[in-house]
Amino acid sequence: MNPNTSLETVRVDLGARAYDILVGHGALTELGPRLSVMLKRPRAFVLTDETVMRHHKGALEGAVKTAGIHLDWYSLPPGEKTKSFANLEGVLDWLLAGGADRGDTLIAFGGGVIGDMGGLAASLMKRGMGFVQVPTTLLAQVDSSVGGKTAVNTPRGKNLIGAFYQPRLVIADTALLATLPERELKAGYAEIVKYGLINDAPFFDWLAENGQKVLALEPEAARYAVARSCAAKAAIVVEDETETGVRQLLNLGHTFGHAFEAANEYREDLLHGEAVALGMALAFRYGAASGITPAADAARVKQVLGASGLPVSLNGLDRERFAAARLASLMQQDKKARAGRVPLILARGIGAAYVHPDADLASVERFLAAELTEAT
Repeated sequence: MNPNTSLETVRVDLGARAYDILVGHGALTELGPRLSVMLKRPRAFVLTDETVMRHHKGALEGAVKTAGIHLDWYSLPPGEKTKSFANLEGVLDWLLAGGADRGDTLIAFGGGVIGDMGGLAASLMKRGMGFVQVPTTLLAQVDSSVGGKTAVNTPRGKNLIGAFYQPRLVIADTALLATLPERELKAGYAEIVKYGLINDAPFFDWLAENGQKVLALEPEAARYAVARSCAAKAAIVVEDETETGVRQLLNLGHTFGHAFEAANEYREDLLHGEAVALGMALAFRYGAASGITPAADAARVKQVLGASGLPVSLNGLDRERFAAARLASLMQQDKKARAGRVPLILARGIGAAYVHPDADLASVERFLAAELTEAT
């Protein structure tokens, strides 16, 4: 059976900047033909990390070989700490040294870190060069590769310096996920669950029944989950590209989660998806404590995420590093926070998320202190 028979195309309909997301086992074979019509000359620049390069360099080169495209490679160390100004400067210098111009294309071949770095570099390179995403992690395939948000981190917080810059194509080949550690798959799965929690309760129910098939990378289950997630994000991006309205819903769990990551100084013992899973569980419990979310829904979210091996409580976290006051202070660094109040994405139930525009950080700090006490 030809694996391409099960490919699915999700369209991100942004007018002149519209692009396709190709999803499924074997989708990478479509890169060469798609890329060849974009290029003014048969070469492309590839930004990746050392782990992806070791596992998948041959697959990417094979995908473009029949189109006669030469690839110029640049690899970075893996991990969230790579998303720095110093590394961004290195990427830009590599592109300049290679004679890149606006007519060339940069392929971001890796997870969310590489996608964010590649997108920001492409947006800056001579005020904008072509950009293609080939995400190699589940988290990147369903979240960071779609929608054009790019950024680097600073000591003051995550993703504070960035730009909106859309790719011209996304190739989400679920076969590339086979080399991922189980923990990385689970971290990506958290973002899939997010879409059900935002506005698709039937999808959440499907995941509650089929989540283990997705995590086992059964081809049809993985394709369905990734494509449905991409379609959900695409619909929101089309409605609100620059995150002034409904796109904020995609931050469910992220205000808590980003604070956890910053408090942990982006160490690898707390992955982004793990932080988001914990943040979503806490957002539902904070909603329940505030009389907004049914307690039964908060309990079900905790159960479904926990059953997938994701963190759902503050149990086991370092009490000093993750002190409630410190977390609240980091939440104040949120890009949309103001004067002691911060927007939170809360939910009136599963599939009914909304923007709570001005949560009182003092009440959030009390909630976190109570959660820490309960986790003791």
